[in-house]
Amino acid sequence: MTTTDPSPARSSSWLPAWQPNDPAFWEAEGKTRAWRTLWVTTFGLTLAFAVWFMVSAIVVRLNDIGFALSKDQLFWLTAMPGLAAGLTRLRHMFLVPTYGSRLTLTVSTLGLLIPAVGWGLAVQNPQTPYWVLLALAFLAGMGGGNFSSFMPSTSLFFPKKMQGTALGIQAGIGNFGVSLVQFLTPWVVGVNLFWFLGSKSENWVFAGKTQQIWLQNASWVYIPWLIAAAALSWWLIRSVPIKANVKEQLAIFGDKHTWIMTSIYMMTFGAFSGLAAAFPLLIKTLYGGFENAPLPLKFAFLGPLIGSTVRVLFGLIADKTGGAVLTTVSAIGMAVCAVLVTFYVTPTGLEQFPMFVATMLGIFFFSGIGNASTFRQMPIIFNPPQSAGVIGWTAAIAAFGPFIVSMLISFTLTAAGNVKPFFFGLAVFCLFNLALNWWFYNRPGAEKPS
Repeated sequence: MTTTDPSPARSSSWLPAWQPNDPAFWEAEGKTRAWRTLWVTTFGLTLAFAVWFMVSAIVVRLNDIGFALSKDQLFWLTAMPGLAAGLTRLRHMFLVPTYGSRLTLTVSTLGLLIPAVGWGLAVQNPQTPYWVLLALAFLAGMGGGNFSSFMPSTSLFFPKKMQGTALGIQAGIGNFGVSLVQFLTPWVVGVNLFWFLGSKSENWVFAGKTQQIWLQNASWVYIPWLIAAAALSWWLIRSVPIKANVKEQLAIFGDKHTWIMTSIYMMTFGAFSGLAAAFPLLIKTLYGGFENAPLPLKFAFLGPLIGSTVRVLFGLIADKTGGAVLTTVSAIGMAVCAVLVTFYVTPTGLEQFPMFVATMLGIFFFSGIGNASTFRQMPIIFNPPQSAGVIGWTAAIAAFGPFIVSMLISFTLTAAGNVKPFFFGLAVFCLFNLALNWWFYNRPGAEKPS
């Protein structure tokens, strides 16, 4: 990978040169452009995450407005965006070096208009075939796929010493899209925002009461913002002049540390994204049968909100402390909280609900620490040509989190009648990654201290 102009014909979109690790270049030109690019792409990434997770906020109300879907079908709908995110992230790994940041980020943002429009149309008709809902859920997952273009792109704009901060800010604020969609949905569906399109309301039946809602707003509200983000990407972003052939990009798979960091990031972001997608439906499944049951989205948004905030803060901290020690803290904290959750997943009354939420929020808190620390570790463990590829690859695999978590929860509910085995399994997985991180990166004399 080089930072010289690969083709004069592309000069309108590609910068002629880019040397962020040169202090003189950084102060004279690099800093302003890098930070401007970061804020534009962070705005787009936040919307991408919102589209990715909007299905988790929609499915909890489908049966209440006239759909007749089983628990398995609902969990499949929450899982499909994760499947799509993982698959499309694998494709996104190779887009920025080939087409550049400007074109890749603009087109990928415009593509999210398809599920945003589609879900708004589908929810207005309870007779919408299930396969259509599955297809739309899959398409929503393209928002998660965008991550593997946005993050490697950002890593190219900043010097190595600032990548923990830059990536922590972008990923952390981008993760707010998860919390945003779960917090915003209950508000926007209560107002006829799109009356000028002839938008019709649905009858929402909850706790024996009926009220009018406009569930289509849960996806349509993002349409104007997606258009704005795509326009900003095209007008304000230019591409770093890199040249990376496929052989260079595939070389990462011959390095054992690629696979170790993939497992560790699956523990942190895989759990974060998976539980964020499943949390609303999990609340409804476990506590929805009690009188005066809690509204899932009233509490579910707190998990990704906490995890996202922590990711931003600890991105700054990781640049000072190093990432490995914080990953150790993350693994221990997640394992402990996962075990504690098991005491509250077979409730006998609503008095157990506060502790269920608190222990779940503990998992989100410690996963946020790990999400920040791992993105500090990767640019240190790998050289610049490899680090962007590793970030893209690990992000792609971890994006399967919503699919894996939703499927495992559905399976354990069917097989065991409760979700205790899932959370015990999560604790074991965290301890496994704790050992990997300590041995290779955190112990005295570690192979790759980071």
